[in-house]
Amino acid sequence: MDTSFARLWLRLEGLAALALAALLYRHFGLSWLWFAVLLLAPDLSLLGYLGGARVGAWCYNLAHTYAIAGLVLAAGLLAPLASAPRPALVGIGLIWCAHIGLDRALGYGLKSPAGFRFTHLGKIGREN
Repeated sequence: MDTSFARLWLRLEGLAALALAALLYRHFGLSWLWFAVLLLAPDLSLLGYLGGARVGAWCYNLAHTYAIAGLVLAAGLLAPLASAPRPALVGIGLIWCAHIGLDRALGYGLKSPAGFRFTHLGKIGREN
């Protein structure tokens, strides 16, 4: 089955997520210096590969799901409900979402325990 069309849509979806996160970041007037400094922070999860492919994939995928980034963002926006948003949590959540969107737009997907090169967007590397 040819999945290239689906992969293209997933990459465009990642680009849209990156753009939306950046626009919201700008809307909240947060520091672009922190955006630049923290944009690649989720990739520290690659250190999980020191424990093998299974541990590495688990760590990487945990750091590259919108669910957790969205929870951080929601915590910043909603907690406490009676007070103002927490800018640090909002910023971290948006930067995290932007990072995931950037990865998806570039073709990097969630990892398989079979190895780093195997993702939900297809195999990555020079041979592809």
